[in-house]
Amino acid sequence: MKKEESESLERLRELKKIVRRHDESYYRLSNPSISDQAYDLLKKELDALEQEIDPLGLLDQESDREESDTPIHVGDDRLDSFQSHKHRAPMLSLDNTYDKEEFFEFDQRLRKIFDCATLPYVVEPKIDGVAISLTYIDGKLSLATTRGNGVEGDIVTQNLYHIENLPTDLSSFHPPPLIEIRGEIFMSHQEFCRINEERERLELSLYANPRNLAAGTVKLLDPKESKKRKLEIVLYGLGACEPNTYFSKQSSFHQALKNWGAPIVEFLKSVSNADEAWESILELDQLRHQYAYPTDGAVIKLDSLEMQARAGATSKAPRWAIAYKFESERQETLLEDIIFQVGRTGTITPVACLQPVQLAGTIVSRASLHNADEIARKDIRIGDHVMVEKAGEIIPQVIEVIFEKRKTDSTPFNFPNHCPACGAQLIRVDGEAAWRCPSLECTNQIMARLEYFASRGCMDIENLGESVIKQLVDKKIVSKISDLYQLTMEQLLSLEGFAEKSARNLLEALEISKKQDLWRLLSGLGIKHVGSAAAKDLARNFYSLEKISSSSLEELIAIDGIGDIMAQSIFSFFNSEVSRSEIEKLVEFGLQTEVSLSNQALFLQDKTFVLTGSLVRYTRDEASAKIEACGGKVSSSVSKKTSYLLAGPGAGSKLAKAESLGIEILSEEQFEKLLDSKGR
Repeated sequence: MKKEESESLERLRELKKIVRRHDESYYRLSNPSISDQAYDLLKKELDALEQEIDPLGLLDQESDREESDTPIHVGDDRLDSFQSHKHRAPMLSLDNTYDKEEFFEFDQRLRKIFDCATLPYVVEPKIDGVAISLTYIDGKLSLATTRGNGVEGDIVTQNLYHIENLPTDLSSFHPPPLIEIRGEIFMSHQEFCRINEERERLELSLYANPRNLAAGTVKLLDPKESKKRKLEIVLYGLGACEPNTYFSKQSSFHQALKNWGAPIVEFLKSVSNADEAWESILELDQLRHQYAYPTDGAVIKLDSLEMQARAGATSKAPRWAIAYKFESERQETLLEDIIFQVGRTGTITPVACLQPVQLAGTIVSRASLHNADEIARKDIRIGDHVMVEKAGEIIPQVIEVIFEKRKTDSTPFNFPNHCPACGAQLIRVDGEAAWRCPSLECTNQIMARLEYFASRGCMDIENLGESVIKQLVDKKIVSKISDLYQLTMEQLLSLEGFAEKSARNLLEALEISKKQDLWRLLSGLGIKHVGSAAAKDLARNFYSLEKISSSSLEELIAIDGIGDIMAQSIFSFFNSEVSRSEIEKLVEFGLQTEVSLSNQALFLQDKTFVLTGSLVRYTRDEASAKIEACGGKVSSSVSKKTSYLLAGPGAGSKLAKAESLGIEILSEEQFEKLLDSKGR
């Protein structure tokens, strides 16, 4: 083999591994690590090399895909925890391009197939969501499945019923006896921002874009949990249809969807040739930011369904359609200043203040700069002209500096040594990218800690929001958690927007919060690295705040789920004089600091449960709470240590593994009987 051929073959093997890894991140994990355009370039290089040296796909036998009985045409989004269903008509991916000439080459190839001068097309938006197939039998929705591997997908019907605009009954319109309607699940910009704003308040990592979050929501095992996030659907594609002569054109199918009252795309143009299609693509690019769903391109399809059938498909994509992808929108602007936000744990986050610029349909004036290392790596300076892009068309970020426009007197940006809120000397822990303010008296930290303590995931104190906390801190009425439980009617009435009723409501909410479970209090204390799961582990193993606070480092490390770093953080927190004083006050004010050790609670002590499938009688949180209230533990994976597997409909690999290990399997009915028996 020649050297050039050997290098090409090695590159082909490497590309297959790289693309497979990105497919896993995008389709299964809903967490892509590169942009769509970068991924598309890799796929284009891979396809070209395959055509050149491996047109029969023989190298696939070397890959992990040889384990599958079904050839994989697109990235596979199936998960073991869901049941799979075979599509009646395959759901292939689309070839795509960013190049005008390649679009016209697509038209030229089709005209050659049909030996004609022009071809009629339809142009519609390419929605950046989650592909879905809805099967209707006699007009009733019977099944909803994801794209999966293109041949079969996961059944997610239960997770879609809460979608308000999902059509579940078309029978009054007398549709075909059987029809697969393809569409896209998406999350609106507004809903995505609402969820991210809530996460930002809790100092949780932000979701990257609506598409990833929508995909993750569709695959939540708990339908009630998915209901908390508002999803929407838009329909545009035809799969199997019986009789298959019911529709003659793509455009007539769209008209039928409209007549049936189904949610359809706002933009649909029927054109008579490729030139008109191109004009429609340009028009769509100007309009797309007005739509509720993320749109990253245009899809161009042959209008005639009979022609679509004659054109056929490759193993990966139909020959009768193509996606023209719009370039990620970037704009140049001036970086006017860099300011800093201080979180509840003292994390200092730099934020770029930009000269306002229109980007992806909105005015952008700020963008996160992440941390000091990111600023240094990109050599970002105040006064620079920079390129700004919206990641997933939502979150603004500074992509690069335009160095040729940098002023000659520009100086490197020096990250501050002191907290911008309180002036304390910043510290940086080895191995961490973030600089932190160590002062517990920092005003910004105090407000963030109080917001976190009152949040739904911790003490769930109604009427104690950001604006109220800011007033309490600014007026120096509250400086720590325990101060909340000393608030008086008089103090609350001094706040803007408070009347006697609202003040009484807040005082009642604070009183109610005293009875919250111990794990909620532990989580709300804001111990570094300790979230709700670790808080539950601590409560389950020690049963009281006093025992946790007096435990040794070795005792903490011995707990399953508490690692060395977390144990050190817990130990340091409870051995701090400030923390001890605060806990003494919380005990004095009557907060719940112990777990009941009744016979009922002891019944499931040392028992570990794993939940799988879609539970019907409970949400996962509800089932977990019942187990934990009885002293049991809930784990995410099956092992020899697992005591019971609680299995609902759609249980997959976890059920098979539990059966192979001889672990007792419980239905929801058997689970209820188990809980009832211990109470007697």
